[in-house]
Amino acid sequence: MLNRKELEPENSPEAAFGKRLRTSRDERGWTQDELGERMGYSGTHISAVETGRRPPTPHFAASADKAFGTGDEFDRQGRAVRNTGLLEGFPEYVPHEKRAVEIRLFELGIMPGLLQTPEYASAITTGAVRRGAITEQQAEERLTLLMTRQAALKRTPGPMIHVVLDESCLLRKVGSPEVMAEQLSSLIRFAELPSTVLQVAPYELGERRSFDLPINLLTLADRTHLAYAESSHRGQLVRETTFVLPALTAYHQLQAEALGQATSVAMIEKLRKGTLQ
Repeated sequence: MLNRKELEPENSPEAAFGKRLRTSRDERGWTQDELGERMGYSGTHISAVETGRRPPTPHFAASADKAFGTGDEFDRQGRAVRNTGLLEGFPEYVPHEKRAVEIRLFELGIMPGLLQTPEYASAITTGAVRRGAITEQQAEERLTLLMTRQAALKRTPGPMIHVVLDESCLLRKVGSPEVMAEQLSSLIRFAELPSTVLQVAPYELGERRSFDLPINLLTLADRTHLAYAESSHRGQLVRETTFVLPALTAYHQLQAEALGQATSVAMIEKLRKGTLQ
């Protein structure tokens, strides 16, 4: 079938649910519209769940079990989706990130996931578990997905990665002094790569800083641009050029205002040495 989106069930519980739904539908030779009629949903809704763009509600999962005669299998898998530790919208973003030829990141308060060392990432998730924000299983899910995302960057040819870190990312202590020192060392090694640009947006920028929330901007091989932004409660993948293109312009402005890479690396190295003292 032309233009059929490939599903990657290892990306998230949503993707695994969508893969199971599509496989069950294909085995019976039903179209999305035909399955929708049996479940009481539109074919468009079925498509959105299959591709991970829409999470399955309890009613949707129960309707799938009824249509396929699968007992409570979809219901149980749907509960796993709803119990995920990933923000809404993030699973949809990840496959695009893996295919991007250019990645632009701006982060506040915490290192971007793609640049986190295993120890730093573990300290972050451990803190979330202790606060009761996520379960240990959800923490493991986050760490597994993070390793998958980082591994995808090592493909050949790899993407060009631009990163602007708010100064707060460097000053917030995470884990032990050794964990923080290694994280800062990792940033310096990242900046030395031929396909990366690393800059720091110092506090002195004040109102000249372009963004008040983290943002990820992707450029795909066909020059399509996507934006992913998140709050503390949810994330959203945006394709509309009316939002993405102004965000790209704002990102370029931020890079012009931020410290150059050499100056940024010098700041990071100074902080690294201070962490070890």
